[in-house]
Amino acid sequence: MAIYFKQFSTAALGIMFLSTAMASTLELSSPTIKPNAKLNIEQVFNGFGCTGKNISPELNWTAGPKGTKSYALTMYDPDAPTGSGWWHWVVYNLPSDTTHLAQGAGEATGRQLPSGTAQGKTDFGSAGFGGACPPQGDEEHRYIFTIYALKTDKIELPADASAAMIAYMIKSNSLAQASITAKYGRKK
Repeated sequence: MAIYFKQFSTAALGIMFLSTAMASTLELSSPTIKPNAKLNIEQVFNGFGCTGKNISPELNWTAGPKGTKSYALTMYDPDAPTGSGWWHWVVYNLPSDTTHLAQGAGEATGRQLPSGTAQGKTDFGSAGFGGACPPQGDEEHRYIFTIYALKTDKIELPADASAAMIAYMIKSNSLAQASITAKYGRKK
């Protein structure tokens, strides 16, 4: 009887651990971005030969795991012909009770973002959302939106920090992450 109870207890603990781990899985979703689908004209840059609306999408995520003290969000194109990809949006110091960004929250002023939130300089050279704009003739590029649950309340960085430096600090403090990938191309 004692062996049976020990085996049952071990199995029960395993199931409880698995269900707790699954409950704390970070998930990212959007009503405007469908995974692996083409980005809408709203999320396309207006400049560099592109004629989009340059509006950041609505994004929603589940609460991060235990110990989450803030969030960060990035949009990155690993297919840009730079050798290091292209940072389209870098948002950090989102309060831990934030699980939603409204469409258009990525405007340069940041006025639609929660108090204390920062937007880093993108590879377009300014803060705020910079939509998709691959070179004319390129195959579709991947645009990866990633939410990070962080173990720190605030990432301290200079205002002119590069997107790569901000991403380094985000990843150094990450507890969990979730992504949505969308695509966009400008074939001739």
